[in-house]
Amino acid sequence: MEDTAASPLTFDRLTPDGGTKGIDRALAEEVPVAIEFNGIGYAVLMATPADIGDLVLGFALAERLIGPWDGTFEVDTHRTSQGIVARATLPQDRTDALLERVRHRVSESSCGICGIENLEQAIRPLPHVTGETRADRAAIFRALDGLRDHQPLNAATGAAHAAAWVGADGAIRLAREDVGRHNAFDKLIGAMARAGADWDGGFGLLSSRCSYELVEKAVLSDCPLLVTISAPTRLAAARAEAAGLPLVVLARSDALLLRGHSHPI
Repeated sequence: MEDTAASPLTFDRLTPDGGTKGIDRALAEEVPVAIEFNGIGYAVLMATPADIGDLVLGFALAERLIGPWDGTFEVDTHRTSQGIVARATLPQDRTDALLERVRHRVSESSCGICGIENLEQAIRPLPHVTGETRADRAAIFRALDGLRDHQPLNAATGAAHAAAWVGADGAIRLAREDVGRHNAFDKLIGAMARAGADWDGGFGLLSSRCSYELVEKAVLSDCPLLVTISAPTRLAAARAEAAGLPLVVLARSDALLLRGHSHPI
């Protein structure tokens, strides 16, 4: 099942001279996506209803419910009047990890992130990035120049984030969009996993700020360099440094900010 990512709505366009004109404007769709693993309700994400299979796989990887995926990951989706139900089956040997995360998620949803145990779950240790990018600054600027061509939903609506896998030469190899920056990155990582692709000396490019959750998703996918359009939080920068993930932030067509790279870009 594939849903429409955008649909039109009529607005009144008001001008300073008192004029009014009706116009149609495309709006990005946003629906609840209820994710079930092994028949257990796990999470509800607000997402654009496209590439749901990629979203669920990327989300499972980011949640550490599965490791690097080399098997078949089927997602059954069902449209309801309230949104989308997405069901996936994890390997039996991941059942304990699933139940442990569900237990913490239940307590988080009932009272926020509370207690030492849940704080430890919120900021879990990250592995160290093993990959190395071969991209230079020219490749980053090339990718920035080309990102707009891979954002059809944002071009139509002005309301979608993009996540892109960029080759070492700066060419964008794959991109995904969503109203949520986390969802867009999960969709990209899930699509790469389905294709059996790694970062291959390239890097990840995000049209958003650099939050700690996005750093974690990058590290868990062994991304060798993360480039974001906006600034990082202090926690994001600290988590990236601890995991050996270089960051390029506030990436603009005329300048970049680089942190944590052993070779000059």
